[in-house]
Order: sequence, then C-alpha cells, then structure tokens
Amino acid sequence: MSLQQAISEFRSQFRGAVIEPEDAAYQEARKVYNAMIDRKPRLIAKCVDGADVMAAVRMAKANDLRVSIRGGGHNAAGLGVCDEGMVIDLAPINYVRVDPASRTVLVGAGCKWSDVDHATHGFGLAVPSGIISSTGVAGLTLGGGMGHLTRKYGLTIDNLLSVDMVLADGTFVVASADENPDLFWAVRGGGGNFGIVTSFLFEAHPVGTVCAGPMLWNLEDAADVMKWYREFITQAPEEMNGFVAMLSVPPGPPFPEELHLRKMCAIIWCYQGSMEQANAILEPIRSYRPPAFEFFVPMPFPMLQGMFDPIYPAGLQWYWKADFFNELSDAAIGKHLEHASRLPTWQSTMHLYPVNGKVNRVGESDTPFSHRDAVWSQVIVGVDPDPANAGKITDWARGYYDALHPYGAGGAYLNFMMEEGEDRIRAAYRGNYDRLAAIKAKYDPTNFFRVNQNIRPAADSSRLALA
Repeated sequence: MSLQQAISEFRSQFRGAVIEPEDAAYQEARKVYNAMIDRKPRLIAKCVDGADVMAAVRMAKANDLRVSIRGGGHNAAGLGVCDEGMVIDLAPINYVRVDPASRTVLVGAGCKWSDVDHATHGFGLAVPSGIISSTGVAGLTLGGGMGHLTRKYGLTIDNLLSVDMVLADGTFVVASADENPDLFWAVRGGGGNFGIVTSFLFEAHPVGTVCAGPMLWNLEDAADVMKWYREFITQAPEEMNGFVAMLSVPPGPPFPEELHLRKMCAIIWCYQGSMEQANAILEPIRSYRPPAFEFFVPMPFPMLQGMFDPIYPAGLQWYWKADFFNELSDAAIGKHLEHASRLPTWQSTMHLYPVNGKVNRVGESDTPFSHRDAVWSQVIVGVDPDPANAGKITDWARGYYDALHPYGAGGAYLNFMMEEGEDRIRAAYRGNYDRLAAIKAKYDPTNFFRVNQNIRPAADSSRLALA
C-alpha cells in the first residue's frame, strides 16, 4: 500500500481533520508560536479525542512516519512540528472540568493556560503554571512548569495527580502514583519522550485576587536593585513571588509615554495576600531605591497571567538561551547590565525566575526535574517580528548567554531550551538521566517519540530501578 493510500484509509478511521500540503488549511496549520521555525510535515492529524491519538500513532508507526506532538505550539525549538512526517495536533482536545470539592482540575491536552485560568478562577482556584497564558498546558507541564505561584505551590509537575496517555504501540494507559508509577515519575519533567498525554489531572489551590504587577527602575539603579533582590527573594514569605526582567518598556498603557521603549530593569511581583501586607513587605525596596514607575495593584489572577500576552503574540521570531543559577554575584550583575544595555529589539528580554521555596522542598530525584537546589532559572530571549532581524536577535542572545554561563549551576530548564544537543539534555537532568533512559527503553524502546528534547532508550535498562 502506498503512503497516499494509507492516508486515505486513515481518514476513514479518524474523527478529526487530516490536513495535507495541498489543503487550504495547511499553511496555517503547520505554523507554531516561534516563526523562526518553518517546517513542512507530510500530514497534520488534528485529534479530537484519545481514540484519534491512538489511530494516529498506529498509522504513523505502520508507515514509518516521523511524529511530532503539538499541544499549544509554544515550544521554543518548534518541536511540535516536523519535516516530512506527521504532526499529531492535540488542539481540539480542549476541555477543563473543575471539581471544587476535591480542588482538582481535569484538563484536555489541547488546552492553553488561559482556558484553565478562566475555568478555575470562577471557583477561586488556580493551578501553578507559567507567565504567558497562551502557553499550552501539555508542553509546560511535561517540562516542569514555573511561574507566578512557584515559591508557594511549587512547579506545575508538583501539582500533577495523574495523566491519560497513549504509548508508542498505540495503547492507552493511566499514569499516577498508583498506576504505572514509573511512567508517572518520568512524565513529571521528562518531556514528551514517553508517550502522548491526552489529559492531565491537577491539584488546584485557593488563588483569587492577587497584588501584582511590575516595578521599573532606570538601569543606573539596576545593580543596587538586583543586589537587594538576591537577598530578599530567598527570605521573603513564599506568598511573595517576583522575577527580575531586563526589558524595553512596552509602548502602551499602563506605562507613561516618556518611558516607552526605554531600557530598564523590572521586577514583576505576585503576592497572595492583602495590599497592606504587600506594601509592608515591599517598603524596603521603595525606600532604598524608589521605582521610576510601578503598576502594583490588586488584580484577578488571570489578569496577571495574561499581562504579557499582547507583547508576545504568535508569529514572532524567537531565539532562546537558558541556565540555572545558585547565586547572583556582583560580577554576574555587571554582565547583566552590560548586555541589557544592548537589547537589540524592544521585545527582547532577560528573565530571572526564582525557583526556591516549595520547589526546594521536593527531592532532586522525586521527579526528573533535578535542579531542586537552584535559586534562579534564567532565560534570555531575542524576539522580533521581522525575519531580517533573526541574526541580530540570535547573536545578542548567544552573547548574553556566553557572558553569564560561567556563573551558572549547569543545566537549564527544559522549556527554555532550543535544540542544543544531548550534552545539554543530560545536564538538565543530571543524575536522573539514566533512570529516564531506562523508562524510555521500557515504554518506547525504538525511540518512536524522538522529535523532542530527546532521551535515548537505555541499551541495558535491567540494571536500573524503574519504580
């Protein structure tokens, strides 16, 4: 049977849309968030349920097609799409069910965090996630998940209770602490290496209105602010989260016109408590180095989650570099200021996220996310809409990274990595890599799921405990 015949037969077994290069929907369907990625798959299977996912896996395997898995499409390296293979697109698997009695949330793998935030906020709840609500639930979760609630409630994977999955042989399984616990361990940070997750069950937490928003300082004050911050954020109440950003001020409200496009240092705060408590906690920085501008107000949590969405719509050029850090030395701060003063475009930025608090109280081998001892996760992103500037933003991000990398802890957050090779993947997982490779050998021995931050199946998995 030819591949075209196999695709025709597949259509009859598949409930969702099957899109090929000649179809009118193809050009739009193959796009991902990062417009620097331009790949042309042989077909795109838009799955509406788990049965579609099983059919797609079996068809791809029978016809020796490379497979990529697309959830929200936000992956930095564009790993949701592949050349000449099949994209298994989960976007139509979009549902959120909140159980307020158990404080659990069942989420389809095609959802974005804006879908979850909207559904949970009505019950005064939230699931810890990221900082951009257009991000897909699946990719962010499988890589770890850090954001505004991290210090208080941990990573997204620390709040994951179970998943439904389709394996490389096309069969369906549940993975939780009680069912397939080795697989459940692996998906909490091991990426898309072990199968296709079709739904997630999360624990949610009481989060409604938060006191949140950015404070901005001129670059001449940035060194003092960062030195204050490095002491503050390791000792602050865990209800207070704040990440540092080197940025150009967005050219619109709520920022005053005289600051538009000025290169500045920012801390974006999120406090779970009263404004009175928040102001008391932040009084030292206001009196030490008063911000040039601040928009720190009570707001619904979904408003904070969506605050960056207009700045970063889909279709921009992106280049990412990342590291973990255990300390923020004076010398490193100097490098930050040097490269922040040369931001190549107004959307390019550096973020330094705290990963302490609850994150540090989970053991480094309790999940694949091994950098439980880190204090910060840094990401440098060159961003611009114009493909002509792709080289400029890439060179700036690499230069910034090269300057700071010697001060790092080794490894980087999986969700902030481009395709950077096996050594970087091993550094991300450290001592957990061999266990992941053994579990990969058990559930995907032929490395069928390889368009990802790939973990190769262990040649001899029998020597490693899989429980």
